[in-house]
Amino acid sequence: MTLVVGLTGGIGSGKTAVSDRFSKLGITIADADVAARIVVEPGTDGLQKIAEHFGKGVLKSDGNLDRAALREIVFSCSDERRFLESITVPAILKHLRHTLDNSTSTYAILMLSSGSGQSPWIDRHLVVDVSQEMQISRVMSRDDNERAQVLAIMKTQPTREQRLSYADDIITNNGSISELDAEVNRLHNQYLELKQ
Repeated sequence: MTLVVGLTGGIGSGKTAVSDRFSKLGITIADADVAARIVVEPGTDGLQKIAEHFGKGVLKSDGNLDRAALREIVFSCSDERRFLESITVPAILKHLRHTLDNSTSTYAILMLSSGSGQSPWIDRHLVVDVSQEMQISRVMSRDDNERAQVLAIMKTQPTREQRLSYADDIITNNGSISELDAEVNRLHNQYLELKQ
């Protein structure tokens, strides 16, 4: 059985930068964000149900999901967010389980988008930590969001303190790229030793 490391962190913490580095080391990455895109691609049941419920305004002219339009709806109304999750979460979990079951690397990374880190599949928790102001700045710059929208998204996620409370390992991602590389390499060697 493959050791599964749950990689989590709040929006803008740098989870993708971390998972990309593990991937380059040959480690299987089961990424909830990637799965979330796959399960709502054009032609999927997920996208059809979303369009039926939210209307054609959440679709782009090419038939793809307009994530910004949908985000505006679901992060301002918790009932709508729960409806969306009822469609997407089961499909995302199925995709992630398939990826983990077919992993051939010594250990695998299960990257969870919400930052909750809670899953019965996880053997060890790795939290990517960053200051709240850094999170806000990164997301505003990356996604061209207003500060208020970033804060609304962050409110739906576990707090920094909650994430850190269940962490087995922590990468503080306020520094340089070389510091991040060193942290990932250190943990990679640690996880390889755990599997021996």
